[in-house]
Amino acid sequence: MAVYTVHAPPLRRYESLSAPERFALVRDGFSFWAFVLAPLWMLRHRMWLVFIGYVVLFAALQIGLRFLGAPGTIKVVAGVLLALLVAFESGTLRRFTLGRRGWSDVGVVVGDNVEMAERRFFDSWVDRPSVQRKTAVPPAPVTPSSRVTPASPGIIGLFPEAGAPR
Repeated sequence: MAVYTVHAPPLRRYESLSAPERFALVRDGFSFWAFVLAPLWMLRHRMWLVFIGYVVLFAALQIGLRFLGAPGTIKVVAGVLLALLVAFESGTLRRFTLGRRGWSDVGVVVGDNVEMAERRFFDSWVDRPSVQRKTAVPPAPVTPSSRVTPASPGIIGLFPEAGAPR
């Protein structure tokens, strides 16, 4: 079973809630296409900053290895290791890009495939109150009167001691 993070796009003009058909599910884990064709995979997902960073890092790595006089096999191994890094962190790179575009993380769901994950997420999404579905809701401010004081001095942390009075 794969783990997916669900991202809601920024609200358009005159929208109070994000349209569910625009949500994006990002799979966490190894991406084969990001390993085999990393630059094309980045361009396909419109990850421009990640692509520029990858090109700069790859060029600096190859120039540095050439400057050190490393053999060709070391350069190939370094390129494969960089491709492995991109493949293992592909989900994180996509979440970074979506976050930079203003998308908000609205949940995590587990499913056998993306269709099952979508179904599970939206089944639970429909059951939520509409207040929870709004994105970027600030938490309520804490006032001095709303602080919770312990019921007795025998409580340490969140759990009472075994013999403490109640």
